[in-house]
Amino acid sequence: MRLLVVAVLVVAALFMIAASAVPAPAGSTIRVALIENARAVEVRGDDIQLSAIAGCPLCRALLPLGGGEAIRAVPRDGGVEIDGTSFGSGARLRSERAIRLNGREYAGTLEILKNGEGLVVVNEVPFEEYVAGVLMAEVGQKWPTEALRAQAIVARTYAAYHRQLNAGKPYHIIASTANQGYVGRVAASSPVWDAVRDTAGQVLLWEGQLFPAFYHTDDGGYTEEPRAVFAAANLPGLKPVKCEISTGPHFYWNLDLKLTDLSDLLRRGGVSVGNVVGVDVAERSQTLRAVEVVVRGTRGSSRLRGSDFRRLVGYDTLKSTLFAVAVDGEFARFSGRGWGHGVGMCQWGAKGMAEQGYTAAQILAYYYSGSTLSTLPDP
Repeated sequence: MRLLVVAVLVVAALFMIAASAVPAPAGSTIRVALIENARAVEVRGDDIQLSAIAGCPLCRALLPLGGGEAIRAVPRDGGVEIDGTSFGSGARLRSERAIRLNGREYAGTLEILKNGEGLVVVNEVPFEEYVAGVLMAEVGQKWPTEALRAQAIVARTYAAYHRQLNAGKPYHIIASTANQGYVGRVAASSPVWDAVRDTAGQVLLWEGQLFPAFYHTDDGGYTEEPRAVFAAANLPGLKPVKCEISTGPHFYWNLDLKLTDLSDLLRRGGVSVGNVVGVDVAERSQTLRAVEVVVRGTRGSSRLRGSDFRRLVGYDTLKSTLFAVAVDGEFARFSGRGWGHGVGMCQWGAKGMAEQGYTAAQILAYYYSGSTLSTLPDP
């Protein structure tokens, strides 16, 4: 523990020297995909102002709509139809009050757009309101203050990076585990807002640039180097670190998966080996995560990246790639540690560090050594 304390204090000192001293304004808005590929969408609200997004001379505006009843949108004739009225390629919904979708309230503007054969719902929301909604989704409001502050900076960095990366697209980021969770409007009285205000505009930079500041639920003892997990360019060279403080309920886990179910999951993902008869970890990273997995079946075998194998099985089913596996009769029996990809900040580790008295800056310096604390660049 003493080595951890010394390491964190030294790295944090360097981290803060490089940090900007004066907060800057935190950008304007961000466009968040709440639902993708929907066959129908129902929203509720009061005094919703509805208009076509693009020029649509044949579209008939319905203003205002909503007295709490549902407004239903469906894809129709290559466009969007709402309550029987065509809105061309998409519709914009505005209200002075929150608009409700799937039991959650959203501030800002909602857009319903044609997306392939279905619809996508996009929430354009003030950036800091989005960060508050991410905190509530990812860790809740009961965590220690410094852990919430660290999470706010990391979530803001991750979102700002994706807003920059996807600037020309219909939406910047997805409200799911594909990117990061987001619950919509957060009550003004929530402690989450204190963490957002205390860190307003603060982000991490790597070599002077925004980067995807990955984080995860529980690292199972060690974080992972990004390039061992993600097949992408310009990832920061984050060094794996040992997480000596962990209070997470997912540090250890076990999974018994029927071979028939595993065969079906792989087949649906395009991996056809027949009926699975064996699963072997062919290569491990320096933190012992499965980098390559070989699946043997009655019709051959297939070699998969560990991250792809986990994706096919299901992120919530196979909690991490830090596992051992053996086939026993009709089951593949997994024994593992942690939840998530293991890259960047461990949320339960950050919670444990905050409970031990570490500050948000010290937590971030430990998990993102080599980054600098700065302020959000103009969008």
